[in-house]
Amino acid sequence: MFKKGNRGNTLHGILLIALFSFAAFYIAEIPFVKSLSFSPLIVGIILGMLYANSLRNHLPETWVPGIKFCTKQILRAGIVLYGFRLTLTEVAAVGLPAVVIDTIIVASTIFFGIWMGRALKMDKDTSLMTATGSAICGAAAILGAEPVVKCEGHKTAIAVSTVVIFGTISMFLYPVMYRAGLLDGLGDMGVAIYTGSTLHEVAHVAGAGNAMDPTDALGIAGNATITKMIRVMMLAPVLVIMGLALAKRKSNEPDVASGKSKITIPWFAFGFIGIICLNTLLQSLLGVDSVKDIPLNGAIEYIDTFMLTMAMTALGTDTSIDKFKQAGAKPFLLAGFLYIWLLGGGYLLTKYLVPTLM
Repeated sequence: MFKKGNRGNTLHGILLIALFSFAAFYIAEIPFVKSLSFSPLIVGIILGMLYANSLRNHLPETWVPGIKFCTKQILRAGIVLYGFRLTLTEVAAVGLPAVVIDTIIVASTIFFGIWMGRALKMDKDTSLMTATGSAICGAAAILGAEPVVKCEGHKTAIAVSTVVIFGTISMFLYPVMYRAGLLDGLGDMGVAIYTGSTLHEVAHVAGAGNAMDPTDALGIAGNATITKMIRVMMLAPVLVIMGLALAKRKSNEPDVASGKSKITIPWFAFGFIGIICLNTLLQSLLGVDSVKDIPLNGAIEYIDTFMLTMAMTALGTDTSIDKFKQAGAKPFLLAGFLYIWLLGGGYLLTKYLVPTLM
C-alpha cells in the first residue's frame, strides 16, 4: 500500500478522505444539523455516499488503496482511542442494575437480530452488523465489528443508516414518552437506565437525557450517559466472541471445510480495554472527577472523532444507490424489529429487574 511508486497515490486517497472529514466537522456545527444531534461521523458517511454517487467514477482508481487504508488501519486506531472516553469508575458509579440490564440488552439484541435475519433470509453479514449496531453503540459498534466480520463497505453503510434512522426517532420519542407520563413506573434511575441501555448512539442518549432532565437535577441525564458508556465498554468482549464464532462458522462452510480456519482475533479490542484501564489509572492518580479533566483528554477525543469520521466517510464512498437497491427493504425491516424489542423489551426489563437489583 505504501510501497515505493504507489505511496503518492495512497496519500492522495487519504488526503481526499481527510478533506471530506474536515467538511463533515464544519457541517456538523451548523445549528440545524447540530439540533438533529448529527455527529461528524454521520455527516461524514453522508458526504461519502454523495461522492460515491457522483464523482467516484471520475477520480483515479489508484487512489482506492488510500481510501481502504482509512476503512482499516485508521478505523482500528480510532476504536482504540475511543477508550479514552471511558473509565472503570463509571461502572461503579451506576452500579449493578445498569451492568445487568446492559448485558441482557446487548446479548438478546444480537441473538434476536441474527435469528430474525435468518427468518427474513437476509445476508448474514448485514444482519450481524445491523444487530451489533442496535445492541451496543450504533455507528461506533458497526465500525468496530467491520474488521472482524470483514464485509463489504456498502453493507457497513447500510447497517449504519438503519441505526441512525431509528436512533434519531428514539431521541425525540423518549422525551415525549417521559412528559406524557408513560415512563413514570420506572422512577428516575429506571428512566436513566432505560434510556442508556436502549438508545443507539451516545449522542442520542445525551440528547434524550438532556431533553428530559436539562439540569441533571434528577440524575437522569448523567446516569443515562454512564449507563450508555458501560454498554460501549461491552464492545470489546463482544468483538472477541464474534471473532471466535465467525471463525467456527467459516470452518463449517463447504469451500473452507477442507482447509484450516484462521481465527480472527480483534487485537484492537484489547487495545480498547487497555486504554480504558489506563484512563481509570490516570483519573485515580490525578484525583479528577471526570475524564474530561484529565490533561490532553479533550485533544485526544477530538483526534479520535476525526479518525472515526475518516473511517465513516471512506465507508460511505463505497456505497452507491444501486447497492442500497440490491439490499432492499430487509435491513430496515430488521432494524425496525430490533427497535421494537429495545423499546418494549427494554422497558419491561428495566421495570421488573432494576428494583430487585438496587
